[in-house]
This record gives sequence, C-alpha cells and structure tokens, in this order.
Amino acid sequence: MKTIITSYINDSISEADLQRLKMWLENPKNQETFKSYVKLNNELNALQSDFNSELAFEKVSKQINQKSNNRFGGVTHLLKYAAILVGVSIIGFGVYNNFISTNPMADAPKITLQLEDGTIKTIDEVQNTIITDSIGNTVTEQKNKQLVYKNANSESKTLRFNTLMVPYGKTFAVSLSDGTKVTLNAGSELTYPVEFIENEKNRTVFLNGEAYFEVTPNKEHPFIVSSNDMDIKVLGTKFNVTSYKSDNKTFTVLVEGKVEAYSKLVSENSKILQPNERVFFESDSLVTEMVNVQKYVAWVKGELLFIDDSFKVITNKLERKFNVTIINDYKELDAMMITATFRNETINEVLKTFQTYKTFKYQINNGVVKISKPDTK
Repeated sequence: MKTIITSYINDSISEADLQRLKMWLENPKNQETFKSYVKLNNELNALQSDFNSELAFEKVSKQINQKSNNRFGGVTHLLKYAAILVGVSIIGFGVYNNFISTNPMADAPKITLQLEDGTIKTIDEVQNTIITDSIGNTVTEQKNKQLVYKNANSESKTLRFNTLMVPYGKTFAVSLSDGTKVTLNAGSELTYPVEFIENEKNRTVFLNGEAYFEVTPNKEHPFIVSSNDMDIKVLGTKFNVTSYKSDNKTFTVLVEGKVEAYSKLVSENSKILQPNERVFFESDSLVTEMVNVQKYVAWVKGELLFIDDSFKVITNKLERKFNVTIINDYKELDAMMITATFRNETINEVLKTFQTYKTFKYQINNGVVKISKPDTK
C-alpha cells in the first residue's frame, strides 16, 4: 500500500490502484492512518534539510501506528486530507518539480490607494499607520487589513475621492466616513468619497470587482453602489455585489435588510430584493432568484465555498483567490460539478482535491496552472 500512496502523491496512480486505495480507506484504521499522516506535516518539514522519502515514510508510519483508531469521515474527505499531505510534501521538500517549481505569490502585486491628488500609496497589510497626502494632510488611518476614514464634519461642498485597488490573491477592507464597512475581494477596485457631505443627496461609491457591504443606515442619504451594469440603492443593510468587468455581468445578493437594484442598460427597470435573493441582468431585464447566501459571502471569512458549481466557474475564482492563471486543455472538466469548502488550503491542495472527482494532470510554473488530460495507461 505504501507504493500506491506514493504513486497517488506523485500523481502517477493508475485507475485500478486508485480504486484499491479507496477500498483500503473503507477500513476505519486506515482512515485514522491517513488523518494522522496529515497532522504530522510538521514532522515532515523537520526533515526538509536532509530528506529521504523512504526514511520519512518509515518514521511517520511508526508514529501513526501509535495513534488511536477513532473513525475519520468518508473516503472522499480522506482523499482531500491526502491532497493536503501532497501539498505539504511538495512545498516542504521541493521534490515534485513537475507540479510546482515556484511560489506563484512570491512576486504578488501590492494593494494600492490612489488619493484625490493622484498620489499612489502602497498598502502594507500588517501596518498600523496614518496615510497622508502630498502636502502632509491626514487622509485615512490604516489598522492592519482595513482603512478607517473619519467624518471630519468639514464644511466642504465638494466631494474628494480615493480609489482602493486590491490585486488577485488578496482581500482588504475599508471603513467609510459614515461607518459603512466594505470588504473587497481579490481583483477588485472601489472608488469612494473621503468624506460624505450634507449637500449630496446620495452616498455613492463605484465598484469594479466584488465587495461585501455593511451599510450604516441613513434614510436622508441613501447609499448607492454603482457597478458596471447595475446600481444598487440601500438604506441600511448587508449585501454582496459581484461586478468584474471580465465577467460582463453584475450579481447582487442580499443578506439582510432591503435593497433596490436598477439596470443601467434598460430605463425604468428595477427590482426590490428581499433577504436570500440574488438579482442579475439577463435578456434585457433584471432577474431575481432565491439562493444560499453563504455561498456568495463565504469569501469574506477567507473561505472558498462551492455548491454545485461547474469547474469552469470555479477556475475563475481560483485565479483571483490565488493570483494564478489557469489554462485548461482538458475541456471535459468544464462541466464537472463540484461541492467543496476550502479554508487555508493552497492552490495545489485544492487541485488535488478536485482530482478525486475526476482524474487529470496539472503543472504549476511561475504562477501559471496548466491542466491536461491524464495519460492513458
């Protein structure tokens, strides 16, 4: 069985051996073995400087045999844990260069803030600092992964805008001057006033990408999110807007409260959303449907949640989440439907999990993931 596990890790397992592995995992003792094996990744990493695959396996195996025999989930979940083990082995030892030769996040772009005067500020996510303009005036305060704007109660009658840009592979939040909190997903851009002013009827922000809004109520000054093909009018609520230009479609999902969505493409076309509804523009009209909102807001907590999503849709999200480019030469995968949840897994671990749905090959090189059809055996 050690040979079969090794071939699984090395992505060279045959269909027959894969079935043997699944049958082997039906035994609760074997399931516990897999679980314990994954938990010992720190032990594996300790061997990095002088790695011998046989020695490492034997050392880990001895410790595994000392563990209890509690039942551990199902076979599919175990293969996911095996996938995590693969990720540990690849990253810890660097011995499977056909999978990953570089860290795709090593040269990741930075979060930036463009000020009203055109100055571009680079945001260090772990800092607590005051951000000033070109002449030294305070613009906002950074508290780790969030910018905090304050209402200065100025008498200005002119709006001044900042633009927060979040690259692929990152998320970031901003607390606007009215207390509204906006969390931006990877590959997103938000333009907003430094301070909302009294002589403006609406509190308007402009979104390209995806963001989760927690809006401070103000009936006298409705909150407006202006996206590519839709405007969303809010009094006070929590909702998610997805409006990437590359997707050519805007989706709004309401978590709580009430919002009104307006189409920019067709006049006098609007929809009022209730909680757990999603709205989008299709065939010259706005369409609403009931949805599981957790699927659309899980990213705010750092999770990837897929519920009956196609592989093609998922790859777009993976590109943004991990700052990679995915080239899929195995088109049969596009229609594959997947239900899965990921939290702290790497792109390598995620793809290994997907291989338990359908066999395929992949390589990761310089931030490019190339997926191909498996070799016939």
